[in-house]
Amino acid sequence: MTLSGVLIDVRPLRESAALRRLWAGNAVSGFGGTMASFTVSWVVWDRTHSAVALGAIGVAQLVPMIVFTLLGGHWADRYERRRLIIGVRWAQLAASAALAAVVITTTREVAWLYPLIAVQTALGSINQPATQSFIATLLGPQLRGAAFALNQSTGQVSMLIGPLLGGVVLALWGPGWALGFDAASFLAALYGVLGLPRTGRPGSEAEGAGDAAAAAPPSAIAQIAAGIRFVTRTPIVAALLLADLNATVLAMPVALFPVLNSERFGGSPATLGLLTPALGLGGVLAGFLSGRITRAKRQGLVMVVASAVWGAAIAGAGLVPNLAAVLVLLAVTGAADVASVVSRATIIQAVTPDAYRGRVNSLDYLVGAGGPKLGDLRAGLVADVSSGWFSMAIGGAVSAVLAVVIAASVPSLRRYRTG
Repeated sequence: MTLSGVLIDVRPLRESAALRRLWAGNAVSGFGGTMASFTVSWVVWDRTHSAVALGAIGVAQLVPMIVFTLLGGHWADRYERRRLIIGVRWAQLAASAALAAVVITTTREVAWLYPLIAVQTALGSINQPATQSFIATLLGPQLRGAAFALNQSTGQVSMLIGPLLGGVVLALWGPGWALGFDAASFLAALYGVLGLPRTGRPGSEAEGAGDAAAAAPPSAIAQIAAGIRFVTRTPIVAALLLADLNATVLAMPVALFPVLNSERFGGSPATLGLLTPALGLGGVLAGFLSGRITRAKRQGLVMVVASAVWGAAIAGAGLVPNLAAVLVLLAVTGAADVASVVSRATIIQAVTPDAYRGRVNSLDYLVGAGGPKLGDLRAGLVADVSSGWFSMAIGGAVSAVLAVVIAASVPSLRRYRTG
């Protein structure tokens, strides 16, 4: 294996000018989004000094995420995706500008922030399945994994650098500038989506739609239900979503970091500040060295191994008392996460007909975004009756075992080969 076969595969950017523009625009808006998330949390805390007010941010995000992720998947399969994405990007620019204006023009008020956060979450939830589905139509099966690795890598870099940039901008110029950059970053996102080709409405042949169906389109609820039925009838897709839910609910460690830091490392803010970046650093390194992953033929086996490694590394991080070993294990966890996400997305796009892609991608996004919230709750409840290290260790161990059980129960997953 040559070095070029190990480093991140950039062939999708060379092969497709439309994808190149889309990726660049999304990368810029991704930095803006992570800066904005950091800044909003800081503003709410600075104005209220209330943990409840901070927790209300998650509440404002949860319901719109569930509702509009499902609706977004339906709309991505019913309407022309390019037009849908362009409309959402304009709306995101407006919502971000409104949020910046509210922060700039008020000094103590936070009540107006929550509905704007809810609107932003709803728009992002609509955008994600449509964009994911569009990437699958731009590239052939051999390059899709590399495209998803590129997106995942830029997302990991944004998570590392975005809050740092946000903190610098906050310190030098204040929150209005950070949120203003987020709004302006959607101009780059618009530049990216305006270069997408017109593809027309997704085909409905897979659903057996005839003239009567064309005259009377099914309701949104019926279409969403049809997408769920497709998942339940397709064992490999159901197994992929179940594997992701298993990992995020049982082995999501972030909520336990303050507890583990207090139990094992004296509660120092300096050590606490190392734990989450260790996850991100592992993800960034795996992304830049993802060529071997994306070129692998047995993507199903990659997914299974990555899921098991994720759980085992989390269990190890809960058991070992040494800080350096914990950081290494967390970096391994971050790397396994990238491998798992990329292989899962590659398989889902390959086995899902285009007529269902929007809805299946919306369910995938919902599991990926909602699972960690349930995981935080599980981790906290177990830690409350035991300890942080035990909650992390038992959750990771059970997750690793269940990853093997899922693979053993669904032969089509572990035997899946690209092409």
